[in-house]
Amino acid sequence: MNFHPNSTILFVLAGAVIVFVIAQSLFFLIRAFRRGNELGIDKKQLYRTVLSTALFTIAPAVSILLGVITLSKFLGLPLPWLRLSIIGAITYELPAATSTANAIGISLSETVTDPSVYTAIAWVMTLGIFPGLIWVPLFIKKIQGGLMKIKNKDSKWGDILMTAMFLGMISAFLGMVFADIRSGLKGWIPIFVLLCSALIMGICGFLIKKCNMKWLENYALPVSMLGAMIFAAVITPVIGG
Repeated sequence: MNFHPNSTILFVLAGAVIVFVIAQSLFFLIRAFRRGNELGIDKKQLYRTVLSTALFTIAPAVSILLGVITLSKFLGLPLPWLRLSIIGAITYELPAATSTANAIGISLSETVTDPSVYTAIAWVMTLGIFPGLIWVPLFIKKIQGGLMKIKNKDSKWGDILMTAMFLGMISAFLGMVFADIRSGLKGWIPIFVLLCSALIMGICGFLIKKCNMKWLENYALPVSMLGAMIFAAVITPVIGG
């Protein structure tokens, strides 16, 4: 039996799941909008909320698209399209696929044609993210309750704890940023991109606080992400050559 990661049946299966997710999203969006009207929230405020939320998704969507393109060279289009359309965790999907391929001894520059290899990678990507489906419903209330207790006792310590948790989550991926710094200037590209993103975020913060541009609060993150992506697209060919 011939196998190809871009077979029609895989496109049909992935497309069906994605259509269902989109339909579900639209359903709850309409329900939320109607509920907002019932609560007497101004329609202009609702439209602004929807617009700012939609704009906020642009930067992550661009990075996800780049992830789909990157993985499609190796795994075909349907699987990355399905995974990243639903989960959207490019910081997980790429390392999971890469580590599995390295463990099996498969080159990332060639399209997978062995169904056992394709299945193994798909299982690792799936099982690796699956624990979140269990831990969240079981422990989220206890975690949130503990955080709220700390925040109610001392708001500053509560903010520090939340920031520490966020930085702890981010630091789990810093290994990918610093992994190749010994390989020369090319290995510093992720560092330069990280610093560029931080600089843009700092400029946005300055404009918000010093220039009273409060409207920028909802767009600072996507602006910094898009700016860093553009910077990466420019600097990579120059340094990586």
